[in-house]
Amino acid sequence: MTTTRPAEAPEHAALGHRPRRVSRAVRVLRRTRPSGLAGRRARSGENGRDGGDGRARRPDAGSAMIEFVGLSVVLLIPFVYFFLALFSVQRSAFAVTQAAREAGRAYSTANNEEEGLTRAQLAAQLAFQDQGIDTAPELRFAPQGTDCGASDPGDGAETLAPGAVFVVCVRTIAPLPGVSVLGSGLADITLNGAFTVVIDQYRADRSNTEP
Repeated sequence: MTTTRPAEAPEHAALGHRPRRVSRAVRVLRRTRPSGLAGRRARSGENGRDGGDGRARRPDAGSAMIEFVGLSVVLLIPFVYFFLALFSVQRSAFAVTQAAREAGRAYSTANNEEEGLTRAQLAAQLAFQDQGIDTAPELRFAPQGTDCGASDPGDGAETLAPGAVFVVCVRTIAPLPGVSVLGSGLADITLNGAFTVVIDQYRADRSNTEP
């Protein structure tokens, strides 16, 4: 007598799960869907076109940064040149003011007029060098009340006579940076410094003293 064993139930049946039935639509979808490397390339290409977040990327994306850098350079160059020109003119203004003051003091404390002229020229030159200016200062001794900014303020009023009053005028030309390439004198700025010298009236007369 042959005994038959009951058929073993499938594993999923033993675990209490029902077998899943794959519908015809799912099978068709699996056949038409790209798989493997080709599928990944296709999906990555789609993400690249739409920016990866489902939104279409504009053709001019990223141009805002280029425009910002370009405008920054265009606007920065005039500002840099303006400050360089301002510093150059201000340095020359300090130089002529300091040179006139030092030249007047050097002349008034000299022992005679000839020595005073030498001391005044040297003091003015040192003041220019202190400000980093290599050109020689234009030094004049004008009468009292003279405007040193005039085209010809005068000269030769220096004296060491007691109670004498005269004006020391120093003039220089401040060239703007880079303008010399186009031609000299196109945008030069003339600067003048003035200092009034008063000789002590109670001091001995040194105007006729021989060196």
